[in-house]
Amino acid sequence: MASRGKVALDDDPALEALLARAHISFQVVGDENRVFLDDEDVSAAIRTPEMSMGASKVSGRPVVRAGLLGLQRRLALEAKAGAILEGRDIGTVVFPDADVKFFLEADARVRAQRRYDELRGKGSQTTLDEVLADQTRRDRDDSSRAVAPLKPAPDSVMVNSSALTLDEVVLRLEELVRARQQR
Repeated sequence: MASRGKVALDDDPALEALLARAHISFQVVGDENRVFLDDEDVSAAIRTPEMSMGASKVSGRPVVRAGLLGLQRRLALEAKAGAILEGRDIGTVVFPDADVKFFLEADARVRAQRRYDELRGKGSQTTLDEVLADQTRRDRDDSSRAVAPLKPAPDSVMVNSSALTLDEVVLRLEELVRARQQR
């Protein structure tokens, strides 16, 4: 939003105004969950390395966290069949009372390789070393920020996905949710 509106990532009043008028929604298109900003599909645009780094910079700003907190809660609570959310502070800040919380971790090189493969599949010319450096910087910045830092919730289940495929991760999480529901 900020990049499209030519808003500086440190201009709190402009960021607050931008968040107040933006309409973000999710829609299932085919078998994909897509993200819409003011009725425009921005699913691909928000997954670029530039947007990831911008998100890391702006997401620690209190005005942005406050604006996004209500939005994230509204979107999840509007879901007809419940919601599965992912993000760096979902279990600690957005929904600290969630029924089940996971903290996914993986070896840094494994994570970088996965992101590199995703970006290459979309035509990016980035290198694996660039992806790893960006990821390392973002993790460091997000872990050390004062507002909503990246950290596991005390009651989250830690899941290391380094040696797992996506399907195996989903199966593992499903098993853990079902076990929790049977208690």
